[in-house]
Amino acid sequence: MSVSRKSTSPRKTGRRVLPVIAALLLGSALLRAAIGANEAIAEDRVHQFTNTVEPAVCETPADLQNLVAALQSREERLDEREKQMRARLQALAVADQEIEAKLVRLSDAEDRLRGTLALADTAAEDDIARLVAVYEVMKPKEAATLFEEMSPEFAAGFLGRMRPEAAAGVLAGLTPQAAYSLSVILAGRNATVPKD
Repeated sequence: MSVSRKSTSPRKTGRRVLPVIAALLLGSALLRAAIGANEAIAEDRVHQFTNTVEPAVCETPADLQNLVAALQSREERLDEREKQMRARLQALAVADQEIEAKLVRLSDAEDRLRGTLALADTAAEDDIARLVAVYEVMKPKEAATLFEEMSPEFAAGFLGRMRPEAAAGVLAGLTPQAAYSLSVILAGRNATVPKD
């Protein structure tokens, strides 16, 4: 069996392909023209529609006009009230800041005052301790003369701070009435302290 081949010449093949390519190019051109025409027509219609259509005016009935006017008036009042509230809130924020600053300054002043009072207390305590030391080194008879002139509560305060030996010497130099008064004050000054 012999197989025979048809021989196709390159010329015949080229003749068949060229009409197909030409048809495809022509179809593509027609398709592009049609799409462009559709877009142009659509644009023209949109342009005509926007130019010819007037916005519709809707008339509001009289009873609804009163309601609309009342609502608009209320909205204006609410807007004004909102502005006033914002102004008040801003003023309150400023006042809060001022109060905070004043509280900080007040706290600083309080701390300084505490320090000053502590210094004053320490200085007063130092002065009293020095005066007690002076009374302790004085001759008991001279100290007793001074204690006779003091008020009993004041003198009892000094005697309570003195060493027992020095206090005994001063008490011995006092008149019996003054020594008794000072002893009663010294004995009773802690009587009211709670025991529990």
